[in-house]
Amino acid sequence: MSEMQTIQWFPGHMTKTKRQIQSSLKLVDAVAEIIDARIPVSSRNPDLAKLVQNKPRVILLNKCDMANQTATKLWIDYFKKQNLVAIPVDCKSGRGLDKFAPAVNTVMSKRIAKLKEKGMVNPTIRIMIVGIPNVGKSSFINKMVKKNRARVEDRPGVTRGNQWYTIAKNLEMLDTPGVLWPKFDDKVVGEHLAFTGAVKDQILDIELLAVRLLDFLKELKPADFLARFKLENEDIDNIESYELLKMIGKKRGMLVSGGEIDTERAAIMLLDEFRSAKLGRITVEMPQGR
Repeated sequence: MSEMQTIQWFPGHMTKTKRQIQSSLKLVDAVAEIIDARIPVSSRNPDLAKLVQNKPRVILLNKCDMANQTATKLWIDYFKKQNLVAIPVDCKSGRGLDKFAPAVNTVMSKRIAKLKEKGMVNPTIRIMIVGIPNVGKSSFINKMVKKNRARVEDRPGVTRGNQWYTIAKNLEMLDTPGVLWPKFDDKVVGEHLAFTGAVKDQILDIELLAVRLLDFLKELKPADFLARFKLENEDIDNIESYELLKMIGKKRGMLVSGGEIDTERAAIMLLDEFRSAKLGRITVEMPQGR
């Protein structure tokens, strides 16, 4: 199998987005950054800290219902050490979103106090919502606004243009298009985004991606994964990942004419079940050493 190809993404609207964020920063008091709780490193834009400069930030660890709870707590502690407030949320169900406004008030407490000193009672706080494509930004806005005004679609790059939303008497949100850097210099980042479906499967070798996911699952050995494919009694450490993919395909009866195993179908199934948390609540990236 060939190495995972380097993913090159450089659509014009990504560059335009950076300019939009820079020009919109003067309109807001703070920034809310939505990331995927399963891949908190890979789902962040590496240029964002530089772009937002010294604006207060709240981090939303979305899809926390699919991530390992202990790992999520470790990430919250990690961000706290960076002087960043992070809260676990599930934007589809709305879980944890009641903590959003209090988190904004926490990061904005000094600014609010100064405005009140100037005689402004309940000053309006404006916050910009940012995140890479497919991280759950539209779902977040839909839940916060409680009206389906932001288009939600499970594919990269669907949100366009800037939109304002009033979500409380003293809290307004500015939506921006998804932010993604022009190219993934780190192959692992590309793989992790692909594991979660944040990049299109069509631009990747689906079987190779499944093999790379199995490399990770073999090391982690999540109980739900082992049970789902009846691998508890298998010595998976000594089974090459492509052979393990074939074994999984065979167990699911994914055979083609001649009795051969349909590894492509097995790969699609494995990735689908990982993305829907049927293999357990799994966090791919941990904060140790960061």
